Amino acid sequence: MSYKDLLVQVDDTRGCAKRIELAVALAVAHEAHLTGVCIIPESSPAGLVHPYLPPEVLVTLQQNVRDRAELALGRFADVAKRNQIAFESRVVQVLYTEVADALATNARYADLVILGQYDPDDPAAGPRFLPEEVILGSGRPALLVPYIGAAATLGERVIVAWDASREAGRAVNDALPLLERAKAVGVVTVNPREQPFGHGEEPGADIGLHLARHGIKVEVQRVEARDLDTANAILSHVANVGADLLVMGAYGHSRLREFVLGGVTRTILAEMTVPVLMSH
Repeated sequence: MSYKDLLVQVDDTRGCAKRIELAVALAVAHEAHLTGVCIIPESSPAGLVHPYLPPEVLVTLQQNVRDRAELALGRFADVAKRNQIAFESRVVQVLYTEVADALATNARYADLVILGQYDPDDPAAGPRFLPEEVILGSGRPALLVPYIGAAATLGERVIVAWDASREAGRAVNDALPLLERAKAVGVVTVNPREQPFGHGEEPGADIGLHLARHGIKVEVQRVEARDLDTANAILSHVANVGADLLVMGAYGHSRLREFVLGGVTRTILAEMTVPVLMSH
């Protein structure tokens, strides 16, 4: 299995260059088409028309936003051409409140969307909850890239966080193109409890067997965390085994414009240090 149509979020944040490098490397590995999408807000960087600013100032501000978007997409195109992949660049201009919706809509026409982790210390960072809204609203798996970047060996050593939920099952299926290429795959369960319609008699065994039928060699690992919450137990395990990718379900729901994530998902997104493939 392979991803054939990828989409990457392009912006002028400090972490974007590393995100583009990872997306291009995936496109090369899977012989996939890669679309770089830059979503820009109308009117001003804050998305609001200030009543005391002259129209010509607003025009200048908007042009500055578009110029930065074109520069970012130019850098994306340079990397794509250098690696000789099929690609396209796209600028989408919407209201500030519709940035996440626009990115989610574009993501629906791809096999996988590559997003950046929100960096609270980067002035160029977009809406705070953009990654969450795209994950919950796109209907597509998302690969979240830490703003500090990712190892060059993405997907060689993978950890699957398994809790026998619907979301985790979706994430495993969406990650198959990566899992099938991995050198080592570990399925980790944190404080699992036997459930008739969940973990079964041996937590992690059933999903391990399913992956084995895809030709994936799996090691099932059980973590009993006494002093850590589930999210930090997972992150600690990822660090201990030297994994370069985490696969997990994204838990949460959306109602109108309110997006609510589960505690584990929220913590992982905030504290991740390796790329995370999430599905909702």
